[in-house]
Amino acid sequence: MARRKKRPSKGRAKRLFFRAILLLLSAAAGLALWTWLTLPDVAGLKTRNPEKTSLMRFRTEEASRAGKKLALRQAWTPFNRFPDLLKKSVLVSEDASFYSHRGIDYAELKASIRQDLKEGRFARGGSTITQQLAKNLYLSTEKTFSRKIKELLIARKLERALSKDRIFSLYLNCLELGPGVFGFPAASRFWFDKDVGDLSLQEIVRLTAIIPRPLKSDPRRNDGWMKFKGRWIADTLKAVKAITDEECQSLVESFEREERS
Repeated sequence: MARRKKRPSKGRAKRLFFRAILLLLSAAAGLALWTWLTLPDVAGLKTRNPEKTSLMRFRTEEASRAGKKLALRQAWTPFNRFPDLLKKSVLVSEDASFYSHRGIDYAELKASIRQDLKEGRFARGGSTITQQLAKNLYLSTEKTFSRKIKELLIARKLERALSKDRIFSLYLNCLELGPGVFGFPAASRFWFDKDVGDLSLQEIVRLTAIIPRPLKSDPRRNDGWMKFKGRWIADTLKAVKAITDEECQSLVESFEREERS
């Protein structure tokens, strides 16, 4: 007659459960500690501009795999040489609360997570300027949970080590704004053959509009995206009294004209 296996006592089952929880917590803590210890040292960015960002290296390798050679364009420019209206345009478009948060906009992050969970994919950005800089400088373009965690941690390190103006300056000089084009100074030359300080209001808004899709949009063309995003930026700049009603109307009309050649 076969013996029946003894069931573990309630006390033993409880001990096993708590051991499993403890192991999981220990593993999570170890992973968090390892992640923190392997984060980049950002202190040097106080006085030194990065020679090449992670995104630049990725784009170069991507082109190489396709059998092409990518010419990188970048022209480092001091923060005080960027037009105030350009700074305002980028802030209202990308991160209106930049100067009041500490690297992470928790309300926006919560809304982003809620939408991502609802749609079952990374549907909404929700990244602050500091987070975007962290990704561009050090991380990949992949949309994964682990990369997002690193992005958040690096953003907090950047905020502790650097001033807000320094973070914003690095962002304006590094973000991707075209094929091999990084930073507004290089984009000004590439798209409009102008110094960044000589950009018109319309050109500023057009360049700002392509930040979310720099490889899919041409700031000189009135495609569907430009009509939508350009108008949104113009209306928002008017709402915060950065431009007049007349300037806003002129901008809106420019987005409705026939596409530029």
